[in-house]
Amino acid sequence: MEKVYIETYGCSANQNNSEILAGILSRAGFLIVNSEELADVVIINSCVVKSKTESKIKRRIQDLKSKNLVLVCGCMPETDFKKIRKLNTRAIFLGTHHFKEVLNLLRDYQEKKLDEKKQLEYLKRTDEIKLNLPKLPKNNLVSIHQISEGCLGNCSYCKTKLAKGKLFSYPIKDIVKSITQDLESGAKEIWLTSQDNGCYGCDWDNKSHLPELLNEILTIKRNFKLRLGMINPNHVNEILKELLEIYKNPKMYKFLHIPIQSASNQILEHMHRKYKIEQVREIINKFQKDFPDIVIATDIIVGYPRELEEDQKKNLDFIREFKPDVFNLSKFSKHKGTELEKYSILAGKIIAKRASELMQAHKETAKENKQKYINKTIKVFVNEKISENLYRARDENYNIVVVKTSKEDLGKEIEVRIINFGVHNLIGEKTKVKSA
Repeated sequence: MEKVYIETYGCSANQNNSEILAGILSRAGFLIVNSEELADVVIINSCVVKSKTESKIKRRIQDLKSKNLVLVCGCMPETDFKKIRKLNTRAIFLGTHHFKEVLNLLRDYQEKKLDEKKQLEYLKRTDEIKLNLPKLPKNNLVSIHQISEGCLGNCSYCKTKLAKGKLFSYPIKDIVKSITQDLESGAKEIWLTSQDNGCYGCDWDNKSHLPELLNEILTIKRNFKLRLGMINPNHVNEILKELLEIYKNPKMYKFLHIPIQSASNQILEHMHRKYKIEQVREIINKFQKDFPDIVIATDIIVGYPRELEEDQKKNLDFIREFKPDVFNLSKFSKHKGTELEKYSILAGKIIAKRASELMQAHKETAKENKQKYINKTIKVFVNEKISENLYRARDENYNIVVVKTSKEDLGKEIEVRIINFGVHNLIGEKTKVKSA
């Protein structure tokens, strides 16, 4: 029995893809192990969002030259195939649209049929529905579901689009079937993920079918919580009224991930982001009016080539005004094949300074958000063990709550009193248990 080790980088969609790979391989008789040293095959599920992560992955692939077989999948094979092959001549490649074919790829390799022509076949663009497949989830209580591949955007800085391509939305019935199966198998928390959940279904008739999908999922007669992942502002505008109504459902986590990338309209226009920051403000204000404690997550790219000090000030003002609980900060870096490939970048010291300012503002405002929870008693869903007697839970707004309890509470709803907090989590003290 061959042993396989899977190493995953990037987003929750990549995490889901690794779960699918593990499920397919396990069903075929491979043993999934948690250590590279034990493995006959090492799979690197790659990401190209940040150049720093890209460089780390490339060094990792190079360092694995002594392994019998390295399989590189995810976004990188479709954007950096030739370069990676030079780094590790033992590596074979599986494109992001061919995860179902992992067994065929390994068979072709073992039977010495993986010539240049056939290898390139595994990198071609095609439509692949990654649903209702064998999975080995990292956490049996959390069920991740991709609802589409690709996007409608054309952002100046984005390399992911080069790998993922145009939007391909999965059928509603297949998504609902996949979620239902996972709920029947014991899942209690559903994550919807894609490059942009807001444009779901726009490839069918030029309008978002996300509200329709959410309503279908929420009618499933099971006890669960639903987390909607990243949704771009321009698509939220089109369905805002419907979303606000859907979020009233108690099954919905009151969590909104709306990446702005910049609070400056000048920068947004150059990025081709298709909205103005005033529209984002309106969206967040309406969500916060209906759901005062909603957790806001956002993303900003600092040090974009045309970014001035006045643009940085707008970013800082945005953070201080809306106080996002989750803040994904990226330092700008150039990617080959993107519109900005030949642009001059700002000095490293300037980017580092601005990044530090933004992170400091986030730390201060995130703590302000959490102060209101001190001594409050709230209900939380316990979904993950951290260490002996220490567990991670989520409240209805998707705040992380760390609580000391026992494995009997895993997968249940309990009551806790908030006794402390940090930038990224609340700390709770268990009061009493209530079954989920």
